[in-house]
Amino acid sequence: MSNIIWKIKSFDEFTIPELYAVIKARVDVFVVEQDCPYPELDDYDQQAVHLWAEEDGNVLAYCRIFGRGIKYDETSIGRVLTTAQARGKNLGRQLIAYAVQTIENRFHTPEIRISAQDYLLKFYSGFGFEDTGKKYLEDDIPHTEMVRRS
Repeated sequence: MSNIIWKIKSFDEFTIPELYAVIKARVDVFVVEQDCPYPELDDYDQQAVHLWAEEDGNVLAYCRIFGRGIKYDETSIGRVLTTAQARGKNLGRQLIAYAVQTIENRFHTPEIRISAQDYLLKFYSGFGFEDTGKKYLEDDIPHTEMVRRS
């Protein structure tokens, strides 16, 4: 996997093929793989910074980043995914490292709040995220709110 390109764009900077590829990856992972019929198009994409890795026009890893006061009081990262063909290649780690770096550079804060699927708590703790104790089911999947302060 040597032709991986990392991209970061606002909604208005997307090309139509990029937007299609991102939405396809999100639907493939969250709706199809995880069997969650949920409102994928939620009117938040327009306010997000989108970060993803692609190869030959296919999205391999993706997340969206929000400034303070959009999803939470803090900045946040959401819709984090690695597509099936890209798993096991450490792209998820690179993605979160780049997302944290992007927040620190663009929003000048270390404070980030996320809604993590419970099986990923250890993964996110490796980036300094701490369990807030707020646990809930989202689309029948156990989630925990986590926060990173520094």
